Amino acid sequence: MTKHTHLSIAIACALLAPGAWAQDGAAAQGGQPPATQASTTLDAVTVTARKREETLQEVPVAVTAFTADALDKLAVEDLSDLGAQVPNLTVYAARGSSSTVTAYIRGIGQSDPLWGVDPGVGIYLDDVYIARPQGALLDVFDVERVEVLRGPQGTLYGKNTIGGAIKYISRGLPTGLDGFASVTAGNHGKLDVKAAVGGSIASNDVLRGRISVASLNSDGYGRNQVTGQKVSDKEVLALRAQLGAYVDEDLNFQFAYDWMDDRSGVRGAKMLAPNPFNAALFPQYGEFPPLDSRYDVRNGMPNVNDTEMKGVSATMNWRINDDWSFKYVIAKRESDTETNIDFDLTTAPIVDVKAFYSDEQVSNEAQLNYDAGGRARGVMGVYLFDGEAGGQVLNNFIGALFGDTQGKVLTESIALYADWTFDLTDRLSLDVGARYTDEDKRAIVLNRSYSDGTYTTPIATVSDFDKTVSFKNTSPKVALDFQVTPDIMVYGSASRGFKSGGFNIRANATAVPRSAEPFDDEVVDSYEIGSKMAFLDQTLFLNLAAFHNRYKDIQLSVFTAYDSDGDGVDDAFFGDFTNAGKGTANGVEVEYQWLPNPHWAITGNLAWLDTKYDEFITSGVDVADSQKFTNAPEFSGAVNVEYQMPLANGGDFSARVGYSYQSEVYPTTDLSEEIRQPGYGLLDAGVNWRMNDNWSFALQGKNLLDEEYRTTGYNIGVLGVLTGFYGPPREYWLTARYDF
Repeated sequence: MTKHTHLSIAIACALLAPGAWAQDGAAAQGGQPPATQASTTLDAVTVTARKREETLQEVPVAVTAFTADALDKLAVEDLSDLGAQVPNLTVYAARGSSSTVTAYIRGIGQSDPLWGVDPGVGIYLDDVYIARPQGALLDVFDVERVEVLRGPQGTLYGKNTIGGAIKYISRGLPTGLDGFASVTAGNHGKLDVKAAVGGSIASNDVLRGRISVASLNSDGYGRNQVTGQKVSDKEVLALRAQLGAYVDEDLNFQFAYDWMDDRSGVRGAKMLAPNPFNAALFPQYGEFPPLDSRYDVRNGMPNVNDTEMKGVSATMNWRINDDWSFKYVIAKRESDTETNIDFDLTTAPIVDVKAFYSDEQVSNEAQLNYDAGGRARGVMGVYLFDGEAGGQVLNNFIGALFGDTQGKVLTESIALYADWTFDLTDRLSLDVGARYTDEDKRAIVLNRSYSDGTYTTPIATVSDFDKTVSFKNTSPKVALDFQVTPDIMVYGSASRGFKSGGFNIRANATAVPRSAEPFDDEVVDSYEIGSKMAFLDQTLFLNLAAFHNRYKDIQLSVFTAYDSDGDGVDDAFFGDFTNAGKGTANGVEVEYQWLPNPHWAITGNLAWLDTKYDEFITSGVDVADSQKFTNAPEFSGAVNVEYQMPLANGGDFSARVGYSYQSEVYPTTDLSEEIRQPGYGLLDAGVNWRMNDNWSFALQGKNLLDEEYRTTGYNIGVLGVLTGFYGPPREYWLTARYDF
């Protein structure tokens, strides 16, 4: 047998980029199609979903991949733009932030960005897991591709992939001089500058390097009517640097550094109902009825929402012999955030929160790959994680209750994993894997009340503890795939996903003693069948997946009201954390790509998701029938229609129109009807002109119908807060790019 390094035609589930249509029935392996020939088939897309190179049609996993050109054509500026293009993916900026990510896949995720809880969807930057959501809503620039893996991925990925994984893969190191520079200008004061250059540093290509930079700016969509400052603006600087030492063809070392500084202001939000405490307690501040604009605010807190994130990694790749290869990755990451959240959206101090977050993590991963060209191949490895996340949150409630949450959570985790494929016959393969995780979490918590807003004189301590909890888990996986014909593969899999529990660092042990106890880990058992199919001489690709998830001990972040003065009336609240019991999620996903003739392409996806709670115990009562999953629309999908025409001078022209839709969704765990977002659709379009091998121009537009839609919000009834955060309005911009 030969080694499994061949490429087969695959579906990218994204807009076709220049070069994505192959010539004369052969898959193009890069570059541009000759202008004098018609494109007749679709290109192959290589992914590393199973930590070895395969095409999408070969891997029995529900994965969507986007090449760099496809991301440009789809106007994907950061990870939040992927939501419409991937079935059952919901991803957006978390509430008042601009670069903190909230991600859900198939109804599984986590919306709480505080340091006491882990995300449910793992985000990876060049094989390195990003543990905290602050800064993890990555901007897309100088990227090789992005992969989104749906369903539990525990047998292969570092931590917290119970819902799935998003892999951001930077551009590699070329031997020849390679780079680009681009400038983008658009409405709302948009001005982005991106550039990259790379190539050999030594004449024999032993040393190679690449550096890429980005300055991303906009004036935002609204203003603070009190101060005149911009809100929902963008001010981001980012840098990535890579250095590769290629000792010989069997051994190389890769070093990488990334840095991001987000100085954007606070996000604008809309007051959905007047705050009753405004007139009752703070008439001197005037009246604050809801505004017509969904972005303008009247905040009284500073317009500061800063995040700095940086990371460094070193990777060794060693091909031991023809059959075995070894990879080792060591990485350190850290981030710091200061944010101001004016929950009540008035100058009155009704609910004003200032927060500081810090994070530091070190990870080590060693993996051994085997492929002798026979009937067995696979990967096994060990993953180590050591992280410390913490900070301080200062709360000012109705100008009379002052408190803080401070402390840190220290995590030490070790995991052993293996994933092997066995060819039982020439057409039938068995994939088995398992991951064993041993994780310790130590929470140091000090939550106090203060006499005034200087936070210098404590008057009560509501939580003061230093506790440790341990979690152990074994997550297995088994899958069968059968090659029905050379162009049709079907598969079935069963896997388990795991996310460790922890402590609620907002605990109020005085009012609610159980809040200082650890919450449990959550587990999902996922069963999936699917197919990867090519028809009509490889001009129509269709990928299908159907799944059944059994989800238990679901971790939910909620607001819990309590009586602070003993008068029998709930007059205060704290951020609580609970395990919700059991739930079930069933779904079907369709991804399609059709090239009806050499000039037209139709691509997109459809998804159906049915989620329900089977058990949800609150105060000893099962309230499952009244509960709903958050960020789990029943129907969603997108269609993209593209026309491409080669030009006589060697360039090409393309135009595309895209429409995406999602049905109603509850973005918050309180299931507020006022924050619930009904079904809505978004219309996008773009025109791309590649003038020659160097110059290209693109005119892009998003949300062209200016649809008004909420992504999330706050509903804190005990303090009269009801607000919504909205997606961007109509945007359009022009990009000029020079490649060399």
